Amino acid sequence: MNIDLADRLELHELPGRYGDAIDDRNWDRLRQIFTEDAIFDLTGVGSRRLEGIDDIVDFMNVDAEHPKTHMMTNIYVDVVEEKVTMNFRIVALLGKGLVGTASYYDQVVRTDDGWRVKHRECMIHRRDKLDAPCDLNN
Repeated sequence: MNIDLADRLELHELPGRYGDAIDDRNWDRLRQIFTEDAIFDLTGVGSRRLEGIDDIVDFMNVDAEHPKTHMMTNIYVDVVEEKVTMNFRIVALLGKGLVGTASYYDQVVRTDDGWRVKHRECMIHRRDKLDAPCDLNN
């Protein structure tokens, strides 16, 4: 798969758009970040695996404990054969002077509506192997 500069720009905007959607509590905007059948695996941060956009939106609205602010950094996109991945970090203001970080590992796909996250894994610690693939079946 070949992605051009416009694709990369759109991909680099996704983490910021996600962070703003969460910070603004604009849950419907998440539908512009994820595919309908997206998986959001939060087991690496002590939560659960979310399956499908409705589950993601509901979880973010009802169950999630959100940081005060999301700041996304170290964003990069890799293309290997037909697979496009995007990795980035969050620096989160947790309140009371506390700051936290986590790593995001995305598999992204081009849709008719633009680039969307098909599978996201969030972990407090970086993966042991940065090239470890997202397992879409688990």
